[in-house]
Amino acid sequence: MNFAFSEEQEELRKSVRRFLEDKSPSTEVRRLMETTEGYDAAVWDQMANQLGLQGLAIPEEFGGSGYGYVELIVVLEEMGRALLCAPYFSTIALAANALLASGDDAAKKEFLPGIASGETIATVALTEDSGRWDEAGITATANKAGDGYTLDGTKSFVLDGHTASLILVAARTGAGIGLFAVDGGAAGLTRTPLSTMDQTRKQARLELSGVPARLVGGEGDGWRILGKTLDLAAIALAAEQVGGAQLCLEMAVQYAKDRVQFGRPIGSFQAIKHKCADMLLEVESAKSAAYYAGWAAAEDNDEVPVVASLAKAYCSDAYFHAAAENIQIHGGIGFTWEHDAHLYFKRAKSSELLFGDPAYHRELLAQRIGL
Repeated sequence: MNFAFSEEQEELRKSVRRFLEDKSPSTEVRRLMETTEGYDAAVWDQMANQLGLQGLAIPEEFGGSGYGYVELIVVLEEMGRALLCAPYFSTIALAANALLASGDDAAKKEFLPGIASGETIATVALTEDSGRWDEAGITATANKAGDGYTLDGTKSFVLDGHTASLILVAARTGAGIGLFAVDGGAAGLTRTPLSTMDQTRKQARLELSGVPARLVGGEGDGWRILGKTLDLAAIALAAEQVGGAQLCLEMAVQYAKDRVQFGRPIGSFQAIKHKCADMLLEVESAKSAAYYAGWAAAEDNDEVPVVASLAKAYCSDAYFHAAAENIQIHGGIGFTWEHDAHLYFKRAKSSELLFGDPAYHRELLAQRIGL
């Protein structure tokens, strides 16, 4: 079995990397992370209309290109490498996956074409103030109101929740958990941007007070949809983490070659060699985990829940370690605001906690394989 990327997939990687090197250099990342919106609308439009990135893994019948999860992994790895400031992850890895998993053809026809064209920015609002990523953490309520529903409660740590025009909200009904589509400008919805450690990925707190919503999927079907969405999002995040970890490794190795101390490059010192060697081993292992998980997602096979937790746990640890060691190898300059090392460190930390930390996923993995 060949797990190497095809020629077409490698070409996709090259074109996305060229685009991001042009549109998302560190100067642009630093500019955008200081803004409230956190992204450039013109670049978002180019991503959709010139590269077709938003519609890449959306079926052709809903306006997409019909590619699979492996291609999406390639794109997300490059975005993680460039620390792209855009609502791509929330729109594609969360909202589009939730719609595709819902089995609700009417909702797919209504919302997916807008996502594929770049007109719709979307997200999923799951977590509340408790910070839990499981079904028991959902306390927001949905009540019948005519043909639709009204939602009450609060959601926190919602990725791009303040800029999304479509929000898929998890709420509790009499039949269990439901998933509900809410318009970003709906009456009764208050959206507040959160101040976060990682400014490159915006989050918001949502307060819902009688907000009108439409049901996506069945009334008690929400957790089945969300469970699958979280697994697919964990795999997508693992790919992003691999891209960031690889860049940290390259940054550290280059500095170890360039920095001269006591008349020789610091990379010739054994302590630095060991750090770089350990980083390489972990980054390559993280790639194996993320790529295999991406293949399982593309095949939609029974391994997805297991490999999703495995990849998320391992890639979180590998990225955070690579980001921390990159700062150590850079020494004093690595701790400064002017150097980019801290941007990757903060993204590594926020990604480690997103969808549950490594300990949470190792526990989930143990449950899923019956330990």
